[in-house]
Amino acid sequence: MVNEYSQEIWPLAVYFGMVIALVITMLVLSWLLGQRRREAATNDPYESGIVHVGNSQIRISVEFYLIAIFFVIFDLETVFIFAWAIAFFELGWQGYLAILLFIFILGVALIYEWRSGALEWGVKTRKGLRQAQMQQSSLSSVTQGDQQ
Repeated sequence: MVNEYSQEIWPLAVYFGMVIALVITMLVLSWLLGQRRREAATNDPYESGIVHVGNSQIRISVEFYLIAIFFVIFDLETVFIFAWAIAFFELGWQGYLAILLFIFILGVALIYEWRSGALEWGVKTRKGLRQAQMQQSSLSSVTQGDQQ
């Protein structure tokens, strides 16, 4: 019984041993044949022959992230719509009404994002925030007039 299992597993053990031997050989050869001297440019990042300029930690506008999130959300919805289209005849009228409701909710969400200014580039001000700022400025001008 033990003899049967050992005959079945020996190719796996040989393969595992060969992989370990190959990894050790590659590490030893790279250590023996590798560069020994350090130069100023050794640790510099190198990409496509272009020497980098400046810092890699740059600030990226939040609009890029918003557009990416909106893309993922609406792209994921197309997967659901394609799945519905494939099963169109099996789902019948209930499936048709369900996808109409789904698309209606997507449309409402898109209109909300558009009206609230989430899709606009540049200075971000939401409609409610803009109204609050206008009320704040009008109140401050009234109070300044009272103080004089």
